[in-house]
Amino acid sequence: MEPQPPGLPTDRNAALTTLFATYHRQLVGFAILLVDDLATAEDVVQDAFLALHRRWGRIRDPQAAYDYLRTSVLNGGRSQLRRRRLRTVRPERPGADAASAESVAVDRAEHHQVAAGLATLPTRQRQVLVLRYYLEQSEAEIARTLSISTGSVKQHASRGLAALTARLEATS
Repeated sequence: MEPQPPGLPTDRNAALTTLFATYHRQLVGFAILLVDDLATAEDVVQDAFLALHRRWGRIRDPQAAYDYLRTSVLNGGRSQLRRRRLRTVRPERPGADAASAESVAVDRAEHHQVAAGLATLPTRQRQVLVLRYYLEQSEAEIARTLSISTGSVKQHASRGLAALTARLEATS
């Protein structure tokens, strides 16, 4: 289920402050799952808020502001992944910035396995799964966000889940 945006103040700066306080953490988490890097994820979210600030006059309602941020983060994540592929000959290993073994609890290890599994999926499958299970969007919302049909959403979700399940079973 998608969060409902708060009633926003009419002043642009106050409205953006409210949106930032409400959604920043969630959007960074979303971006991390897309780009697999905290620093890059924070940059993507910051860029989304800056773009919203520049385009504030075109935003008509609070839901549109949240939708704009979410779509900007998704597109920013895509751009970062394209740039990363162009910069490196070999892909970066997921989890390279993982915390020390002493600080990793069992649940964090499981989270890293899932994140590593997501990182191996094709981009569209990863996007669909992140939107579905992290942002809890419906198939229709995912289709609208990614500009694809609901049938494509179902197909990418099914294939992505099958591949992720197989990978997690193989590593356990």
